[in-house]
Amino acid sequence: MGEPINPEAWLWYRKNIGGGSCPIVDTWWQTETGAIMITPLPGATTCRPGSATFPFPGISANVVDKNGKPVPPGAGGYLVIDKPWPAMLRTLHRDPERYKAQYFSQVPGVYFTGDGARRDAQGYFWILGRIDDVINVAGHRLSTMEIESALVSHPAVAESAVVGRPDELKGQGITAFVTLAASKNPSAELKEELRRHVVRAIGAIARPDDIRFTDALPKTRSGKIMRRLLREIAAGQGVRGDTTTLEDLSTLAKLQAEEA
Repeated sequence: MGEPINPEAWLWYRKNIGGGSCPIVDTWWQTETGAIMITPLPGATTCRPGSATFPFPGISANVVDKNGKPVPPGAGGYLVIDKPWPAMLRTLHRDPERYKAQYFSQVPGVYFTGDGARRDAQGYFWILGRIDDVINVAGHRLSTMEIESALVSHPAVAESAVVGRPDELKGQGITAFVTLAASKNPSAELKEELRRHVVRAIGAIARPDDIRFTDALPKTRSGKIMRRLLREIAAGQGVRGDTTTLEDLSTLAKLQAEEA
C-alpha cells in the first residue's frame, strides 16, 4: 500500500516472498477513508498483478469523468466513492467548508479521492496514482504509473520513477529516473532501448524525452517515492521543498550533483 505496485514487482514478490502460492493483498485506501476500501479477499478473489481488484463488501466505488459520468472499461478517470461508508470522515476540525471543498466539490454528489483509476472489462480496479501524477503531453493525459510499469517490465530495470517537466512545444515532457538491475550498466544504447520498449508497450506519445540513471530513488522512511523532489530536479529548479521525511539524504545529493 502507499502507491500503486507495478505488475513486475507483484510477480517478483509472489515468487520470492510468497513461494508462488501466497495471495498478495494489494489494497487501496486513504487516511481519510478510515479503512481499506478496495482489496482482494485472500483465497477468494482471483488476483491480477497490479490491480487492487474490487471494492470491499459494502463499499461502492466508481471511475468517472469530471462531470461524474462513469467512463467506459479501460478508460482512465477519477476514482470516487459514491455512497457513504461506516468509517468515512465527517468533517475537518473547525473547518467544515474546507471539508466540503476538498472532498465533495470536484465531482457532484460523491467523495472525490484525488486518485486516477481505470476499470477493465471484468470490473477490476487499476489505481493510476494521484491525479497530479498525470503528465499532459500535447493534450494526451498519461499516467506516470503506466510508464513506470512499462520501464520496469524491461529486464534491465529494477525500479523507475516518472515525472513531467515543462516543455515549450508539448506542454510537458517526460523524464524517467531509472535504477538498473545489478548486472546492468548505464549506456546511451540502453537509454534508446528503454525508449523503444515504452513505445512498444504504450505508444509513441509515451516515449520518455529524458532518461536518467540513478543508483537509488529518493524515498520517505515508509518507502514512498518523493516525486515532488524529482519534478523539481527534472525542471532544473533545484530542490526547494521539505526534505525532512527523506530516508537517505545522500540519494538526493547525488541527483542534484548530476543535475549540476
